[in-house]
Amino acid sequence: MSARLISIIGPPAVGKTTLATLLCQDLPAGLIREDWDHNPHLAESYAGGPEARLPSQLYFLRSRAAQLAANTWPAQGLYVSDYGFCQDRIFARQRLGRSDFETYESLADSVERAIHAPDVLVYLDAPCGELLARIARRGRQFEHAMDRAFLESMRQEYRQAVASMRCPVIEIDAGEEDFRQPAARAAAVERVREALTTASGSDAA
Repeated sequence: MSARLISIIGPPAVGKTTLATLLCQDLPAGLIREDWDHNPHLAESYAGGPEARLPSQLYFLRSRAAQLAANTWPAQGLYVSDYGFCQDRIFARQRLGRSDFETYESLADSVERAIHAPDVLVYLDAPCGELLARIARRGRQFEHAMDRAFLESMRQEYRQAVASMRCPVIEIDAGEEDFRQPAARAAAVERVREALTTASGSDAA
C-alpha cells in the first residue's frame, strides 16, 4: 500500500493551485505545492539571458524529485500536487536550447523512474486570452515574459502529454469553470472521487 496522488497540470495561471487547495479541503488530502518561490534562478531565467534557464530547470527537477520520491513516499493517505512531474519536461523543452535540453534530459530520465506516479491526473486548460489576463492580475513579474505564442505552445504540449497518460485523466475547461463557486467546486470534487474509485478498481484487477 502507498498513499495516493492526484496531480493537477495545465498552463500557467490556469488555476492549478486554487483547485489543489480546494480539493485538499474537501476530500480531504495533503497539499504538495510547486516550489517556484524559492527558485533562485527563476526570475533571471525569464528576464535575463538563456544561461540562467538550465539552473532554473534543474532546481525544479531536484525539488519535484524530492517531493515525489518513491522511496520516501508515505504508506497511507491522499495527496494533491498543484503540478505534475510531466510538466517539468514540457517547460524544459520549451525553454532550453538543444545542448542544455540534452543535459537536462539525461538527468530527468533517471529521476522520472524514481518518482511516485499520479493515481489520477487533472488537466486544466483555458484560452490564451484568459490565461494572459490572469497572469496580468496576479502580478508575478517573471511571468510578464510569457506571451501568447509561448502559452499556446504550452497548451499543445500538455494535450500531447495527456494523451500518453496511463492513469485516469479528468479534463476541465478552467476558462468556463470558477472553482470558487460552490457548484463548480462540488462537481470537480465528485469527478476526482469517481476517478479515484476507477483507479482503485484498475489496481485491484
